[in-house]
Amino acid sequence: MRTKDLILFCLCFCSCCYLRCQDTDLARVEYAYIPQSESDNVYSRIRVSANYPIKMSTEGSYVVISAQYRYNNLELNDGLLFEDLGDFNAFQTFGLELGYTFKMKNNWRFGTKLGAQISSNFEGSGIKGDDFRYTGSVYFVKSYKNKQAPKTARLILGLRYTTPASINFPLPIINYFKRFHQNWSYSVGTPKTNIKYFFNEKNTLQAFVGLDRFYGNLQNNRMFIDANGEAKLAENASMLNVIGALGYEYYFTEHLLFYTYAGYTLSNEIRLRDGDQENVLTINNDNTFYFRSGIKLKI
Repeated sequence: MRTKDLILFCLCFCSCCYLRCQDTDLARVEYAYIPQSESDNVYSRIRVSANYPIKMSTEGSYVVISAQYRYNNLELNDGLLFEDLGDFNAFQTFGLELGYTFKMKNNWRFGTKLGAQISSNFEGSGIKGDDFRYTGSVYFVKSYKNKQAPKTARLILGLRYTTPASINFPLPIINYFKRFHQNWSYSVGTPKTNIKYFFNEKNTLQAFVGLDRFYGNLQNNRMFIDANGEAKLAENASMLNVIGALGYEYYFTEHLLFYTYAGYTLSNEIRLRDGDQENVLTINNDNTFYFRSGIKLKI
């Protein structure tokens, strides 16, 4: 595997864990649009997710049920090395996770999650074994509180394992957030490194570098002959983007907000892979415009 692939996949899986373990969203509805530069191909996505925390008898302990649905539309209008696209374009993801978290001493918190996803283009008959992915994670969160509100800080450390995946060992998580002024905060790590300015209680603006991705199984594998005359078998599709963007958030209430992000990709790769997660065909890798917007309900 190339060094660039290794770095990007580490970032990708670390970001997935950070999103899950520190997600304060109760519900989210989101739309993303990424037209491909120098190409007629387009990627777009609709995402719906929800988290339901259940308070346990022990103070500070919760069981969290998390569910998500994604409709990924990979509209391929450029000619590929195989003719029969079939239902290639539309991938759907159904995910369910069960988590548990509790307080520890000195403002530390422990959490763990187990989950499964079905991610596929569902062009065959029913659900197949290769449509499933499994995840597990553990993490520790340290909160630093300041008497001069709203100054706060948070450190996240942990590990996550996903299968099937191109890296078959647990991947580390690390992220540090600090609200160092009434109007300013920053975050360093994955999935987002950002600096945010708070105009007031309702309006915020941020500049950030972050990640976006998708993965889906091809139920009907595609055999083709590549440019070197070698036979290749495509068994799944994936996208991984590193994004630089500006984001705006507007709070309707303390917990309900609208957000919109727009920017440009720093790395943009849409690929077909075989069953060993090795690249067999790069569909797009030119950097391009990025847009994402939605509404979410936060704790």
